[in-house]
Amino acid sequence: MDELEPQIPRSHTSRQDAFAFIWETIKVVVVSLAIILPIRYFLVQPFFVKGASMEPTFEDGNYILIDEISYRLHEPKRGDIIVFRFPQEQTQFFIKRIIGLPGETVEVKNDQITIYNKDNPNGFILDENQYLPKYQQTLGNSRFTIDLNNYFVLGDNRTRSSDSRIWGEVNKSLVTGRVFFRALPIKNLGRFPEVKYQN
Repeated sequence: MDELEPQIPRSHTSRQDAFAFIWETIKVVVVSLAIILPIRYFLVQPFFVKGASMEPTFEDGNYILIDEISYRLHEPKRGDIIVFRFPQEQTQFFIKRIIGLPGETVEVKNDQITIYNKDNPNGFILDENQYLPKYQQTLGNSRFTIDLNNYFVLGDNRTRSSDSRIWGEVNKSLVTGRVFFRALPIKNLGRFPEVKYQN
């Protein structure tokens, strides 16, 4: 005599399948959020560039990604392009290049920058030809001594940038992260190269 499997009502099977599908979907969403949210809020953050202060390096409308973890492992470096909260209105984010490091003296004179520090007490002229066209190296004349934990920052478009020459230094606590990737425009898609100075 053949054995028969018990008959399960079709509606009951359909409910089980629907529940299993929903449960699998929930698990996928939870796991995805567990991966994506820490990356989004603690490791990488996107920004749109607004304005002309970083031209020609970044133009208005460029879409960039910043690395938020590096500065927990090492100190910011000269030449890094950073996104930070504007010291005078911390709801706003600015993008600039680090020029002067904590404890240094920065002299802006004759359209060039001289850095004075412990290793270079007589100063050295910062060579910015790798990212600044000659016509944008107009700076004015001033001298700044940087406090500890602060950074002197400038926009690459020196004639159209509101930066440390005007409103002072940026404390490290205000730095959100370092620009490392340009996502838009597509023709310029790619990792942003690190600047290395010879002094």
